[in-house]
Amino acid sequence: MRKATRLVFSAVGLSAALGLSMAAFTSAAEASAASKLKTYDTDHDGTLDLKEVTAGAGKTFDALNKDKDGTVDIKELQGRLSKAEFAADDPDHDKTLTKEEYTAAVVKAFKAADTDHDGTLDIKELKSKPGETVVRLLK
Repeated sequence: MRKATRLVFSAVGLSAALGLSMAAFTSAAEASAASKLKTYDTDHDGTLDLKEVTAGAGKTFDALNKDKDGTVDIKELQGRLSKAEFAADDPDHDKTLTKEEYTAAVVKAFKAADTDHDGTLDIKELKSKPGETVVRLLK
């Protein structure tokens, strides 16, 4: 009986801890999405359009391209893309992304996140899985 009680309490504790962890993760993702919306929403309409996102992608690329060689490699991206995503976004397979290739990756993520096809991303779309990619690429 004692063992069963301990097991129940352990399960309840684990569930609570996981719930708090997920809440913290959701809160962090929400804060990051809201931050990007505030930073790049230049017309202050509460959404990001493709023009705002591509301008942000250009600024992010310039900041990442520390050696100013016109390309970024997987290391310079600092986890913004997985190896598989990077390979998919590197059409010439030279293990680097030019500014145009980086912007194309952001545009691809934008289109995937724009689930209502209105040409803009709202906070809900930015919190989706593809939207998180947009946020990560604009970081």
